[in-house]
Amino acid sequence: MIILKAENISKQYRLGLIGTGTISHDLNRWWHRIRGKEDPYLKIGEVNDRSSKGKSAYAWALKDINFEVQQGEVLGIIGKNGAGKSTLLKILSRVTSPTTGEIKTRGRIASLLEVGTGFHPELTGRENIYLNGAILGMTKVEIKAKEDEIIDFSGCERYVDTPVKRYSSGMRVRLAFAVAAFLEPDILVIDEVLAVGDAEFQKKAIGKMQDISKGDGRTVLFVSHNMAAVKNLCTRAIVLENGKTVFEGGTEEAVNFYLKSGNVIINNVRKFSDLKQDGVFELLEIGLRNLNRDNEAVIVESEEIVLETILNIDSEPEKYHVTFHLINDEGDTLFSFHHLKTEIKLNKGKNHLKTIVPAYFFNPGTFFLKFFFVKDGKRAVWVEDNILSFTVINGDLEIGSYMGKEPGYIKPMFKWENL
Repeated sequence: MIILKAENISKQYRLGLIGTGTISHDLNRWWHRIRGKEDPYLKIGEVNDRSSKGKSAYAWALKDINFEVQQGEVLGIIGKNGAGKSTLLKILSRVTSPTTGEIKTRGRIASLLEVGTGFHPELTGRENIYLNGAILGMTKVEIKAKEDEIIDFSGCERYVDTPVKRYSSGMRVRLAFAVAAFLEPDILVIDEVLAVGDAEFQKKAIGKMQDISKGDGRTVLFVSHNMAAVKNLCTRAIVLENGKTVFEGGTEEAVNFYLKSGNVIINNVRKFSDLKQDGVFELLEIGLRNLNRDNEAVIVESEEIVLETILNIDSEPEKYHVTFHLINDEGDTLFSFHHLKTEIKLNKGKNHLKTIVPAYFFNPGTFFLKFFFVKDGKRAVWVEDNILSFTVINGDLEIGSYMGKEPGYIKPMFKWENL
């Protein structure tokens, strides 16, 4: 059964101003409307390409979007920043109305578009649970029956009677997600807010969304830049580019299309100005790239990968070393690596370290690095979670990966011999 249908959805904005911006434009719209004619400004909008300067004051955030979602389906919506994903979700959630087109839905929609969406900062977490439930059309008795589950899932029991304005962003998104998920909407709409939560919460949230869709037969619309999460959760996906649908189909095919299109920066380089410890060290930069692709922001499994770490050490460098933990998209630590028992020694002043990962070591997927700066081989004087995230893609973008997508997260090529 079709539970949501988008027909020719478009959204136009006038840049730099609220509304049309001039009385003459408002009068012109009104004059065309009373004569039953089309809005004249719908003809002059430009494509939503934020990287280039346009000639028109009007831009199409979305243009002619059409799709259907079946009951119990999990639809992924992916695309680069500014592609129109959040605008589409706001239209589906009735936060804003489309300029043209129509949304047809069956049942209740719960939205989680921003951290703490719909929360009143002066009310406590418990009071906001009842407020959000009432907005969703639930009775006090229905909300009361779910209250303990919501609080337990959020992990905010100690602070549930504290005003939400004192919550961290992670606590707000935990509670907001728990409210949206447990108050049993027919359609759950989720933007990239899960990125605010830690790895443990992301794992719980994805598991809950799977239960909602598979166990309860409810529908989920999911926007994320985490391609591994999209693959694990979604049954189908659409790719948006400059406000238009450029691909619709199976999740695997949609993610591959997105990665191949060059619209995503998969490589990651981070520069730091705040990771310092007085009198010991300063972390300047961490970067990850393929050894043969200096100018391409892509991590390809079929080529050697280099991890570069740049830091300053002010005293006793011989007592320190650097350690990384490799973590998968579910938050599990796969292994650690460091430069002990190698010829690498840290020096006083600036150090530029390179770690080489052999080709075909990773399966395609998303990974995270945790950073440790360790003294005397045992005591970490600085720990930074998720200091770098990266996505590895197939070795051959045309014919698929060497060895294919084998089970597991890594696929080291061991030495084989005939006896």
